[in-house]
Amino acid sequence: MELIVQSSHIWASIIYSFLGILILVFSFIIIDLLTPSKLWKEITQNKNIAVAIVAGAFMLAIAIIISSAIH
Repeated sequence: MELIVQSSHIWASIIYSFLGILILVFSFIIIDLLTPSKLWKEITQNKNIAVAIVAGAFMLAIAIIISSAIH
C-alpha cells in the first residue's frame, strides 16, 4: 500500500511555515521601526483601535504575499 503523504512533504510544510512566520515577524519589526511612534505601544498601552486595524491589515497583506510566494 502506498503512502498518501510522504514525510518529506510534511517536513517541507513545517519548514515553510516557520520561515513564513519569521518573515512576517521580521517585516512587522521593520515597519515598527519605520513608523514615527511604536505600533506595539500604541496598540497595547494607548488602546488605539485605528492603529490596531492598520497593523492587522498589514499583517494580513504580508501573510497573503508570503503564502503565495511559498505556494
